[in-house]
Amino acid sequence: MQRFHTHLHDEAATAAMGAALARALAPGLAIYLHGDLGAGKTALTRAMLHAAGHAGHVKSPTYTLAEPYAVTVGGEQVELVHFDLYRLSSPEEFLDAGFREHFGKHGICVVEWPEKAEQVLPPADMEILLRISGNGRDIELRALSPLGSQCLDRLKFASRL
Repeated sequence: MQRFHTHLHDEAATAAMGAALARALAPGLAIYLHGDLGAGKTALTRAMLHAAGHAGHVKSPTYTLAEPYAVTVGGEQVELVHFDLYRLSSPEEFLDAGFREHFGKHGICVVEWPEKAEQVLPPADMEILLRISGNGRDIELRALSPLGSQCLDRLKFASRL
């Protein structure tokens, strides 16, 4: 399994990582974000969305469970759906909402709190683990599929050089 790990010293570093991820995205990716409350999952996703061309407000989908965004990846428009499953009462609720239809297509799915629906979620291409560490956070990216490995291969982040 291919991995990348670094420390993000502050919010600006988290935003820079989100921008680097945006440049490495590819249609069809399923990215699962893990971390405690306040670890930076939504901040990372917000930075990724803005770097991929979304100019508007990015709200946490805590209550809606899913928010779709039109972004540009590799010069083409794709839909990135940001899921936040924290308030999911059961995995069946994920299925009943029809969310599974967004996976494995031309779009990109970014899922916060995937453990809330792990029995019914399709396999992730990449997992991102965020942990609060001092004033910043540690981040680990794990490629779990060939598509996830290609994404990590394209990742250009300053502390990695």
